[in-house]
Parts: sequence; structure tokens; C-alpha cells
Amino acid sequence: MELHDIWFVAIAVLWTGYFFLEGFDFGVGVLTKLLARDRVEKRVLINTIGPVWDGNEVWLLTAGGATFAAFPDWYATLFSGFYLPLLLILLCLIVRGVAFEYRAKRPEENWQRNWEQAIFWTSLIPAFLWGVAFGNIVRGVAIDAEKEYVGTLFDLLNPYALLGGLVTLTLFTFHGAVFTALKTVGDIRLRARRLALALGLVTAVLALGFLGWTQLSRGDASSLIAMVIAVVCLLAALVAVKAGREGWAFAFSGVTIAAAVAMLFLTLFPNVMPSSLDPEWSLTVANSASSPYTLKIMTWCAAIATPLVMLYQGWTYWVFRKRIGTQHIADAAH
Repeated sequence: MELHDIWFVAIAVLWTGYFFLEGFDFGVGVLTKLLARDRVEKRVLINTIGPVWDGNEVWLLTAGGATFAAFPDWYATLFSGFYLPLLLILLCLIVRGVAFEYRAKRPEENWQRNWEQAIFWTSLIPAFLWGVAFGNIVRGVAIDAEKEYVGTLFDLLNPYALLGGLVTLTLFTFHGAVFTALKTVGDIRLRARRLALALGLVTAVLALGFLGWTQLSRGDASSLIAMVIAVVCLLAALVAVKAGREGWAFAFSGVTIAAAVAMLFLTLFPNVMPSSLDPEWSLTVANSASSPYTLKIMTWCAAIATPLVMLYQGWTYWVFRKRIGTQHIADAAH
């Protein structure tokens, strides 16, 4: 296996980690409107992800940086062609981070309510747009012989990509509901479990349609295996939720995300961005990669730094592993 193939796999792993971690993060943000009945319950939901949301975003920064360094042509075409949707995602992530930090800076109800509205919308919009973006990457976009995107914004709003956006939105929200049930106690835990069941059924229908479409249009035997794993694990997550086994449900929903991302990357390889104009103009792992020396240096750096980062992030989750409820909110307790 060549180094550019290894880095294609590494970038797939980074995106998997981002969607697994930031997926429930986005889902909890969406649930601040769908699940929480009052502002105390909104605080409970926000507190479940408060210690970890910024660490989860590190995976996005790493995935983007790795793409820039390992596949500069892929990075250039992707970020220029998808400029507006990616800019909107970036703005949402900026506002979302500010909302988490500024929400409690002033006691006025309107101030806190406005920031909570921001958390909801800046969680929902990226959760949808990431699916649209990856749907277009897999489907193929208008790339010319100069490796430049020559389509329009409206070309990205096709039925396949929009379905992909609905899948990521519902899947992340389901993942967030399972995480909420895992991290809370009392009535909010029970309602999160019931909501997870409803969301899981909707997600299963949408995911089966999207993954089936992907398999029929671009899949092979390996992607079919990944698709089957994703569907089976999603159903297993629903069974675990029904049984009240939130830990198993969260594990299965995480494997569902990992298998779905793996399927998308398996259908891509050896392309990184197929051209819908001419297959010969597609960006591949070979024609868009950096020099072997660059990839070699990157491999050594990643081998040293990645285990340290994962250990630190794992320790963070261990420290903040306990469940919380409305009784742990100071204002509600008194």
C-alpha cells in the first residue's frame, strides 16, 4: 500500500471520529428545542456536552489540516467549489462556540434565550450541510481538466445530496438522544429514550434509502458489507434503547456512523472527488497527493502525536463520565 493510500484511510478515520463525537454534540444541540421543556432542562442538556464539545471539534481541524497537507489539490478543489456551504458551516461553528461561552455571562432571560436559540440553529445547520457536502463528493461534481470546480451552488442541491443531509441530521440527532439518555437521570432520561426510538425509526428509513442509492450507483462488495453493518447496528441500537441499555445503544449508534462513513469512502476510492463531466478529470489519491517525502514526514508526526491526543481526550471523557439531572443545576436545587 502506497503512502497516499494510507493517508486516504487516515483522513477517513479522522472524519469518522469527527462525526462520531461531534455527531452527538450536534444532536444534543438540536434536542435543546425538541426535548427540553424548560430552561433548566436546556441547561442540563448543554452541561452534558459542555466539557467536551470543543475537544470534539479538534477532529475537524485535524481532518482539514491532513487533507491540506496530504492532498492539496483535493483540498483546493473542495474548499473552492463548496465555498458557500463550508463558509456557512464555519460561521455556525464560530457562533456555536461563542454561544456556549457567552450564554451564562449575563443573568437576563432574553440574553440566555437568544444564545440557546443560536446553539440550536448552529447545531442543526452543520448537521444537515455535512451530509449535503459528502453526498456531492460521492456523487461527483463538475470538475474540469484543470482540477477546478465549474458548477454552481444550485448544482450541489440535488436530490441525492439533500437526502444525505437529512440522513446526517436525523442520525446525529438520534445519536445525541442516545447520548442524552446515557448522561442524564430522571424524567429527562426517560423522555430522551422515547424520543430516540422515534428518531431511530425515521433515521433507519432515510439511511436505508440513501445507503441503498449509494450502493446501487457506485458500490461494490466491500461497500455492501459496510452498508449491512451500518443498518444492522442501527437496528441493534434501537433494540438496546428499547431495553434501556443506553451504553450499548450509544456504542451501536457510533458503529452505525463509522460504518456509514466507511461505506462512503469505500465507494470513493481510488477517487477523492469524482468528476461528473469526465471520469478522466476526477481527482484521485495519486494525482492529488503531496510528494512521498511530505507524506513520510506526516506519517511520523501522526504516529507520535495521535496516541497522545486520543489518550488525553479519553481521559477527559472519563473525568466527566457521571450522569446529571435537573437537581444538579444550582438555581433549580434552591
